[in-house]
Amino acid sequence: MKKLLLFSMILAFTFPSEMNAQKKKSKENNTEETATKSQKSKTPKYADFVTKKTTTDEGLFKVHNTDNKFMYEIPKNYFGKEMLLVTRIKDIPAGLGGGYVNAGSKINTQVVVWEEFQNKILLKVKSYNAVANDSLPIYKSVKANNLEPILFAFDIATQNQDSTAVLVDVTKFFTSDIQAISPLPDSYRKRYKVKRLDASRSFINSIKSYPENIEVVQDFTFDAAEPPSNSSTNTITIRVNQSMIVLPEDKMMPRVYDERVGYFSIKNVDYSSEALKADEKRYIRRWRLEPKDINAYNRGELVEPIKPIVYYLDPGTPDKLKKYIKQGVDDWAKVFETAGFKNAIMAKYPPTEEEDPEFSMEDVRYSSIRYVASTTRNATGPSVSDPRTGEILESDIIWYHNHLRSYRNRYLLETGAANPSARTLDTPAEEIGEMMRMVISHEVGHALGLPHNMAASYAYPVDSLRSGKFTQKMGIAATIMDYARYNYIAQPGDENIRFIRQLGPYDHYAINWGYRKIPLAKTPEQEVKTLDKWIEEKADDPIYRFGGARFDPSAQTEGIGNDQVKASTYGMKNLKIVAENLPSWTSDQTNNYEDLSELYGELLGVWSRYVGHVSGNIGGVYEFNKKPVQNGMVYEAVSKKKQKEAMVWLHKNAFETQDWLINPEILANINENGYTERILSLQNRQLYTLLNSNKLEMMIDAEVIDANNYTALDMIRDLRTGIFSETNYTKNVDVFRRNLQKSMINRMGILLNSKDNQNSDISSIVRGELEALNFQLTVAKNRGVNRITKYHYRDCLANIKEILNPK
Repeated sequence: MKKLLLFSMILAFTFPSEMNAQKKKSKENNTEETATKSQKSKTPKYADFVTKKTTTDEGLFKVHNTDNKFMYEIPKNYFGKEMLLVTRIKDIPAGLGGGYVNAGSKINTQVVVWEEFQNKILLKVKSYNAVANDSLPIYKSVKANNLEPILFAFDIATQNQDSTAVLVDVTKFFTSDIQAISPLPDSYRKRYKVKRLDASRSFINSIKSYPENIEVVQDFTFDAAEPPSNSSTNTITIRVNQSMIVLPEDKMMPRVYDERVGYFSIKNVDYSSEALKADEKRYIRRWRLEPKDINAYNRGELVEPIKPIVYYLDPGTPDKLKKYIKQGVDDWAKVFETAGFKNAIMAKYPPTEEEDPEFSMEDVRYSSIRYVASTTRNATGPSVSDPRTGEILESDIIWYHNHLRSYRNRYLLETGAANPSARTLDTPAEEIGEMMRMVISHEVGHALGLPHNMAASYAYPVDSLRSGKFTQKMGIAATIMDYARYNYIAQPGDENIRFIRQLGPYDHYAINWGYRKIPLAKTPEQEVKTLDKWIEEKADDPIYRFGGARFDPSAQTEGIGNDQVKASTYGMKNLKIVAENLPSWTSDQTNNYEDLSELYGELLGVWSRYVGHVSGNIGGVYEFNKKPVQNGMVYEAVSKKKQKEAMVWLHKNAFETQDWLINPEILANINENGYTERILSLQNRQLYTLLNSNKLEMMIDAEVIDANNYTALDMIRDLRTGIFSETNYTKNVDVFRRNLQKSMINRMGILLNSKDNQNSDISSIVRGELEALNFQLTVAKNRGVNRITKYHYRDCLANIKEILNPK
């Protein structure tokens, strides 16, 4: 009995503790299960981000939008793939950049890659400034010394259902003030006193995904103390377009750049070189054109490219202008035949929504010509290229609505004397269309990789431009890529003249050089021998010369003909006829003075250009890009004879008072004052160009090469004796000359007192000429001239004294 009782007691004490332990263990298990379930429920799921409220755009990446919160679904197989991030201004406030920035302007272009790191996705900027073959040991050093910056770090929100992609929220990235994708560089921030980006007024307008690119449109609003327009708002709002384009994995073989043929280019430093230094490699920018039948192409047959260059016209283009824009593109097809391709480039009207509901002008697969309703007078031909090879990937040419007004005005002013159909504000539609066609051709040339070639207008003899036979065949310049818009040389009575520019022989030559496939060449270096041969075959013909140096008078903008003195003399004769008839061609027809005022202002600009073409000869140096195997020097000063001739012309046509420009019938109807100041500002433009330290230093250097060159002393002495010629006679000085004479003394004072010129002959020459002028004026002040002239001479003497003997 005692044993039974003891056993019962043991059970009583044992079972409860075991039962309690089991209960405790069960409770712990339940807690763990609950915690696990809770933890699982807290782990973000795909369905947490992509809900019934989400709109998804399929493309390069899926783009999810849930209540304006944007997420990229990035496939993991895109990690490390190179993409191009292009930042462009889509819409701008009036006056931004002082009128030198347009909608469509590129702000930044950078190669980016997406990379996974820990629990982040990094967007890194990859540079091609320094490169090396990845099979060489130096590749490691190049990588180590060119660490790629991280543009942004994104948290991984979750993965998709099969774990092949990650989701990241890009909203903050595209609504923050990130300098690398900002539309406002530091210089603009300082200029407009920008304080901050206002996040409450900045947002993502749209994000659209296409098969090869993603397009983001952002509205940025900045607080600014001094905005370029709407100053009372203290606000700058800019609409920005970010294009992210996947770069081709099959890289196009680059073509080596040569400065003797005009092409835009990309460059990098190659550390794989066997030379004793790193090599700078530079490649041209061009489209990838591959013949469908390479064998037929190599036999010299015209062959279609696998992928032609196609431009789609903006659906908003006015119907009456469409055919001219299309012709401006299609004209290049004949040029590409020179390079062996037929139907290589064309313009098309965009498909209707029924024909292709997916078509979009924003899609990188489609290049376009945008028609922008803007008062801007411009057109641009930008393109986007692969920084690794120079391959042009897409292009969006922009035409601004008011640009035709500029062409109408220039047509009237520059050709009206010899061209009756230009003497009207209502230029005939076909002629306006022809102008537009050629502007589009010019911008297409840029989009094909061709920069301006200002030397091309110097290729034709001046008097050939008065020949109908010559101009109808050859145009007015050797390329459409020059700024040679109109034939201002042709005189009244010249017959069958072409007044509007056109494509020329240089365009055929440059496209052939850049785009023709070279058989058997497997590397860019293997092509160089053939490319050199093509250049050297044409080297002595000015028609095929490329140039654009600012100091080269044969490569000036807006000029035509190979003799600026002769060309500008013809131009001035025509402009005087236009000036005399301007009221009858404008205000007499419209019964208001708006057009007269506008055209008179532009007429002064045309006069200034003709003068500038001549002044460019003084101190000018020709540049002939060539390799050592070619004959002749690269640089050659303009002859002394030509410079002296230019100086004589300037005194007669610029520095002497141009009474024909000061027409009371015009001035008294368009402005109440400012006549003398306006003329002086135009004369000063030429005077300051001549009395410029850089120009004077170039003339001093030219003496080292040839002592018989026109010297800086020659030039300043000729300038002094011409501008102050009245001091040699008993002659009154009119107000325009008085202003110009004072201006010359002040400019010489600036040259003399500039610290940069103290160790140069410039200070010696200027001091000597001021002393000579001092003697000249001292003698002249006592002659029998009117009182204002005497006062003027005394004032000039006081100024000279102060310059030579500052307090």
